[in-house]
Amino acid sequence: MAKVLSAIEHDLGGLHVKRVLPNQEKRMVGPFIFFDQMGPNDIPAGQGINVRPHPHIGLSTLTYLFEGSILHRDSLGNNLEISPGDVNWMTSGKGIVHSERESFEVRANPHSISGLQCWVALPENMTEIEPSFTHVKRNDLPHSMFEGVMMRLIVGDAYGLSSPVKSYSPMFYIDVLASEGSKISKPHPTHETAIFPISGKVEVNGVSYGAGEFILLDESDNEITMLESGRFILLGGEQFEHVPHLHWNFVAYSKERMEQAKNDWKNGNFPTIPGDDREFIPLK
Repeated sequence: MAKVLSAIEHDLGGLHVKRVLPNQEKRMVGPFIFFDQMGPNDIPAGQGINVRPHPHIGLSTLTYLFEGSILHRDSLGNNLEISPGDVNWMTSGKGIVHSERESFEVRANPHSISGLQCWVALPENMTEIEPSFTHVKRNDLPHSMFEGVMMRLIVGDAYGLSSPVKSYSPMFYIDVLASEGSKISKPHPTHETAIFPISGKVEVNGVSYGAGEFILLDESDNEITMLESGRFILLGGEQFEHVPHLHWNFVAYSKERMEQAKNDWKNGNFPTIPGDDREFIPLK
C-alpha cells in the first residue's frame, strides 16, 4: 500500500521550503536522496532568494520551477536564469560551488517563486567524475500527449521517451498534466516510484491523495487515477544497493571522503565562482 512521507519546513536564504527527503521512513527513492518543495512564496520588492556560494560533492542537483526565476552561478563559470519548465542539472562529481540568487530586475519588483529542487546521488563508481552543468529549455525536453494526459520528461527514460539531460543511473522525473478520469501506469514496474501532486487529486489502489503530499508507491501500486484534473510530478528509479552518507551539501560513500570534503571547504580548497566570491555559507 502507498504511504505518504511527511515534510519538514525550512528557511533557506529567504526561501521557504518543505523537505521530504531524506526521510526517517525512506532515505532515498531510486537515486533521489533529497527533495524540497520551494514555496509557493510571494516576495516583496527588494527581498528574495539569496543562497550564498556553497559546495557539493557526489551528486547532481535538479532545479525545476513552476513560477518565478532563479539566477544560477557556479565555479565552472555558468551564469544564467532558470525559468518555469526549464531544467538546471548540475553534477558536482568531485566538487563544485554554486550560488542561487535573483536578477536585479526580479528582485526590484514584487514577485513569486514556486518549484522543486532535488539531489540525485551519483553511483559509487562515479562520485569523483569531473563537475558539469546542463541547462535545457522546456521546448527541448521530450513531450507526449495521449487521451487527455500531457507529459514532459525532464530527466531519464520513461514511456518510450528519453531526456537529453545526461543522468548516471536508471531513473525518471516527469511532469504530468492530466484530465479527470485519466489513468497513468507506473513507468517502470520494478523501479522505486513516488508521485507529488501539484494540483488536483489522485487515487492509488482506492486511496485518494491531494496537492503537496509526497506519495511513495508500493510494488503492487501500478496505476494512478485522476480524481480531478490536475498536475503531478512522477519520479523514481532503480533502487540503490548502497545508500551513501549525506551531510550538509555532501554525498559520499565513506566517512573519510565526507571528512575530506568538510576540511576542503573550511580550508578554502574548493573552486570559487567567478564574480561571486566575496561571501560563502560556512560549514554546518
